[in-house]
Amino acid sequence: MVLENIFDSLNISAVMRSCDAVGIREIFVVYTQDYLTRRGLILGKKTSAGTFKWIDVYVFDNLSDCFARVRERYGRILATHLGEQSQSLFALDLTQPTALLFGNEDESVSPEALALSDGNFTIPQMGFAESLNISVACAVTLYEAYRQRAQQGAYDDRPKLNEGQQEQLFQRWVAMLREKNANHQLAIPIDSDSPPIPPVFVTRDPDAPEKAPGRPLPLTRFDL
Repeated sequence: MVLENIFDSLNISAVMRSCDAVGIREIFVVYTQDYLTRRGLILGKKTSAGTFKWIDVYVFDNLSDCFARVRERYGRILATHLGEQSQSLFALDLTQPTALLFGNEDESVSPEALALSDGNFTIPQMGFAESLNISVACAVTLYEAYRQRAQQGAYDDRPKLNEGQQEQLFQRWVAMLREKNANHQLAIPIDSDSPPIPPVFVTRDPDAPEKAPGRPLPLTRFDL
């Protein structure tokens, strides 16, 4: 899941809750607008229902850096966009490795992000509203992916992680239950100089700082 310029942390936390429900263990957030790039991202406890403990959230200030990391990990990136080449969500094959890109409700996915994507899709609607709420749109899309993968047995006898990786992930979760670390609520800043992002099943250093030092409080458009 890739979120571009989603400025409401409550929406991001709601997306995390849906991701956790279908087994997604990481989210990539990219801020390319000046009033967003300077903010720290703190994930809500109540809105995410505590899933900030189980999901890694990476935040980028550069679109190209974000796409490079996501493509390295998942290969294909599909954006939500209404255009001549758009496919219906229900026509997509979501059983293969795929990253799904969502923009904010006011401006949608940026032209720059759309140009970097491998395709785009829409969620069919029959009413008069132009779009779904971002967290609802993500949930609908994720559950279509869940449906397709469940039919292939990805949640039963054909899991994406092998037994050794599953055990590592389980031990990571056990360790997280034992500790109370405020860092879990902070998104992890990533740039071109950051080391490779470890797989989701690899235990992180609980004492490692996960927030860029000196980052000011969130700014609004009016502050600029």
